[in-house]
Amino acid sequence: MNPAMETPEQIRDRLLARFPGAEISLVPNPAPGAQPSLCVGAAHLREAAVFLRDDDALRLDYCSNVTGIDWPKPGHLEVVYHLYSMALRHGPLVLRARTGNRADLVSLPSLTPVWRSCEFQEREVFDLYGVVFEGHPDLRRLLMWDEFKDFPMRKDYVEPPDYEWEPTAHDAVAAKAALQHPAAAAPSPAPSPEKT
Repeated sequence: MNPAMETPEQIRDRLLARFPGAEISLVPNPAPGAQPSLCVGAAHLREAAVFLRDDDALRLDYCSNVTGIDWPKPGHLEVVYHLYSMALRHGPLVLRARTGNRADLVSLPSLTPVWRSCEFQEREVFDLYGVVFEGHPDLRRLLMWDEFKDFPMRKDYVEPPDYEWEPTAHDAVAAKAALQHPAAAAPSPAPSPEKT
């Protein structure tokens, strides 16, 4: 972290002063990097994000990474954002948000309206973890097909016994080509064995 940037503790205190009553806590990091992060409650997440982007001392104008975490115990999903200032050349600040549970309270505000770089990455978290980002401009599956019913990165995910059918655009293209070019769709004759 650039020493010119405020510490996460200082940023937390300024956020709490700006948004009294908001749930904003410091999350310690026991890993060797020991970089703490800020966890912001869903009710103030988007307002806090706008503050982090627009505050003159922070100018965190770029979100480089969005990822998901599944916590079966205590039973919630978490979204983690890594924020940098391209204008002031400092960062990262790690921002976290947690869902109410893993079953029916899985919504969080989308931060795509704040940082456009979140768009595909929030879609990936939606697709693989099941977090529903309210206000996302195009929330749909990104890696799995539309009919897929589960979330492959959750820790309790069980793989199906086979992957025999997966609809792709190629299926429609192949069917259309077979109608337009029946001779091309016919199987090719087997090659004759080579003479030795």
